[in-house]
Amino acid sequence: MIPRLRRTPAPFAVGPGERLLAWAVSDRGPVGGTRDALYVPDGDSTIRIPWEQVESAEWDKETEALCVLEVGTWGEQRPRHVLVLTEPGRVLELVRERVTASVVLQRHVPVAGGGVRVIARRAPGGHRPVAWFYEYDEGVDPDRPEVRAAARAALDEARADLGLA
Repeated sequence: MIPRLRRTPAPFAVGPGERLLAWAVSDRGPVGGTRDALYVPDGDSTIRIPWEQVESAEWDKETEALCVLEVGTWGEQRPRHVLVLTEPGRVLELVRERVTASVVLQRHVPVAGGGVRVIARRAPGGHRPVAWFYEYDEGVDPDRPEVRAAARAALDEARADLGLA
């Protein structure tokens, strides 16, 4: 008789139609990901962050900490999640692959005082429209009319390049 492999039950519920691909235990509770989103502990609950809303994720091997920064609004503090993972397993691979896959276009354009990065991100399933973001270099004032005009022109050009104008 061939032994049957048992699946470990998911440590938290995921969205409808989603399947947990990898998960690990952190100092704050279980963290994991599906094809569509990253799930991170937040007190007694779990937050779902769509991959296209993860601005960056960095792993510090020395402290075993995964720092996840969400996309936000310029000038406002962005949601940040720091999770200590003693056995990250495939979670780190999944995070890197999914965040990278969500970036459709990234272009840096010079503007007064520095530059602006125009970023297009798409949900992995393609079931939501492309989301567009600006990231301004340190010292750039996005309220200056010439900066706004240059950023808008860069966005229009990027949309045209993707056939989304």
